[in-house]
Formats: sequence, C-alpha cells, structure tokens
Amino acid sequence: MRTYRSRLRHPIVIVGLCFALGLVLAHQAGLRLNITRSIPLGLYLMSNDPIGNGAYVLWCPPERPEFDLAKERGYIGAGFCPGGYGNMMKKVVASVHDIVSVTDEGVTINGTLLPASQPSEADSMGRPLPRFRVTDHVLAASELLLMSDTNSRSFDARYFGPVHRAHIQSLIYPVWTWE
Repeated sequence: MRTYRSRLRHPIVIVGLCFALGLVLAHQAGLRLNITRSIPLGLYLMSNDPIGNGAYVLWCPPERPEFDLAKERGYIGAGFCPGGYGNMMKKVVASVHDIVSVTDEGVTINGTLLPASQPSEADSMGRPLPRFRVTDHVLAASELLLMSDTNSRSFDARYFGPVHRAHIQSLIYPVWTWE
C-alpha cells in the first residue's frame, strides 16, 4: 500500500529537477544573481559590451594575500576562480588615465573625493583590514578601480587597489534589482 509520503515524493523530485535545470539554463544564458551588498541586490545579465566607468563587472580576484585573507574571513566566498575564490561584483569607479588616490581620508578620483569612501581600520569583528594606500596614481589601460556604490563597509579597492582588466569576466547589466 502506498502512503501519502511516497505519493508526494514523486512530484517533489520532478519540481526539484525542473528547478535545477532552470538554474543551469539561466546560468548558461548569462544570468547571475547578486546576493551581496557590493552592488544592488538582484539579477544581472552578462555582456561583452566595452567596460568603462560606472559599469558593473563580474570578476575573479587575483591570487594575492589580501584575497586569501578575505576568503579566510568570509569577506568573499569560495568558488571556481584561481585561488579557490568566488566571483565578485563591483562597480568600475576609475579606468584608464584617471588619477586615483587612496588615503586615510578616502578615495579621490581626478581630484574628487568619493562619498563614504574612507577605509576602515578594522572589520566588524575588530580584526585589522589590509591597507592599500596610493597618491596620484594614473591608471594604465590595463587597470580598473573597483568599488561598491551601495556599501561603505564593502571589501573593495580601498583594501586591494587597482585590478588588472584580465581578471574581469564580464560587464553585467541589472535585469531586476531590489533593496
């Protein structure tokens, strides 16, 4: 005799498989879900469009000690990028020929101090954060400065500096965001 539980199991398995297949197809179509506070929460679509200031990007962090520390402390997730890092999403705030300074007062781009850009000395648990400081650095064509525009406590360029364009996987456009 079949029980209620065994009759229910079959539809749940089908729904679960359909959901998993839908996620795979969405990923293959270039859709990415952002559930961090680095950029607006939401669904984003990957694009091969040129990357410039103001664009959101999906990127793999370079293998460097500050990203090892960030993964160890949970600032970034584990994933399939080199070094075992997870992808990150940030906004391009400066690119080729922009003049960048990162000081204790904050991030200045072409002489303008970005609001809420002052680096923190320590994370929310009191642990010291990496320090990246530079004055009047002119970004080369290969460099981008990536930061959060939604979270003043984000782990971003204030702590790791410019990122090489080779680490960018894609420009991403918001499809549906919320907050």
